[in-house]
Amino acid sequence: MAGRTVIVASKNPLKALATEDGFNKMFPDGRFTFEAVSTESGVAVQPLSDEETLRGAVNRARNARALAPAAEYWVGLEGGVQHAVDGGEEVLAFAWIAVLHRDGSLGRARTATFFLPRETTRLLRDGLELGDADNVLHGRTNSKHETGTVGILTGDVVTRRSYYAEAVVLALIPFKNKQLTFGTEQRPREVPA
Repeated sequence: MAGRTVIVASKNPLKALATEDGFNKMFPDGRFTFEAVSTESGVAVQPLSDEETLRGAVNRARNARALAPAAEYWVGLEGGVQHAVDGGEEVLAFAWIAVLHRDGSLGRARTATFFLPRETTRLLRDGLELGDADNVLHGRTNSKHETGTVGILTGDVVTRRSYYAEAVVLALIPFKNKQLTFGTEQRPREVPA
């Protein structure tokens, strides 16, 4: 595996397609090949804060790099929720995208944010993951591999694929603008034995 290989840190076909869409929009002549791998996020199955969700996306990209070190890019996508106000009832939904490049560059972007209905937030409080809450509430099966919460709530005006793809584009800004300085991957320090 060499050249212009992009590793998507998810076996969810929707996330892989969204990643391809984002790369192809940003680099139409890029001629990338895409491969999906399953990685751990190192966070809760349903991240419950902005910070935890971003950490999950970065961890997924890092773990994909460990599994396929010869690639050019590794992409982590992580959906999360967060209370709008500390202790409040309203819950926001969003996702973070993290893109690592073999040179150490790091691109990050967050999707748009939207409020979840109270019926969904009650199911989240009961311990369900957002996709499972959607399945229960809307009579779906495996909605997170299809249109997702955003698609269900917008009647597919915005699908999970298009929603994630736009954030992939934004996470690729540092790689489109190499003459400018953006974030770099912080290498974990060696822990003494």
